[in-house]
Amino acid sequence: MSNRDSHRADFRADCVLRRATIADIAGMHRVRTSVRENALVSVVIADADYREHIETLGRGWVVAVGGEIVGFAIANARDGNVWALFVHPDHERRGYGRQLHDAMVAWMGERGVPKLWLTTAAGTRAERFYEAAGWARAGLAGGELRFELRNPRASSAARDLGIG
Repeated sequence: MSNRDSHRADFRADCVLRRATIADIAGMHRVRTSVRENALVSVVIADADYREHIETLGRGWVVAVGGEIVGFAIANARDGNVWALFVHPDHERRGYGRQLHDAMVAWMGERGVPKLWLTTAAGTRAERFYEAAGWARAGLAGGELRFELRNPRASSAARDLGIG
C-alpha cells in the first residue's frame, strides 16, 4: 500500500465530500482560522468573500465527518486560482486534503481551465503537498511561492491535437 493509500484508509464511513453551500461558511471559516501554517495574519476574510467565491467566481467543496466540516476547498474558475484548501489540524493526514484537491482539479478541468495557480508560504506542508500532487513552482507572488498546474484534461486534449 502506498503512503497515499494508507491515508485514504482513514477516510471514515461517516465522512462526506460534497459541494459547499452558504450554510457551510461558518464551518469553513472555523477550519480556516484553526490552521497552524498559512494562518491569516493581517487579512480579514468575511462571509461575503466566501459567498462570492462559491456562488459567483467558482465553487467550493467541504469534507464533513459526523456532520462537522473538517476541511474545505474553493476554486475560482474565472482565473484558475485555488482560493483555499484547508483541513482542520485535528483531521490532517487522513486523505481529506487530497480528496478536496482532486475534486477541485477535476471540476476546473471540466470547465476547460487550462492552468490552475495558487500561492503558499515556503517551507510548509502545503508546499510539499502541492509538489507531490504534481504542481510546479512558478516563481514568487507577494512574498509567497506561486505554484501552477496545467489542467490534466486540457493538457491531454492539447497533446491529442498536437498543440500541448
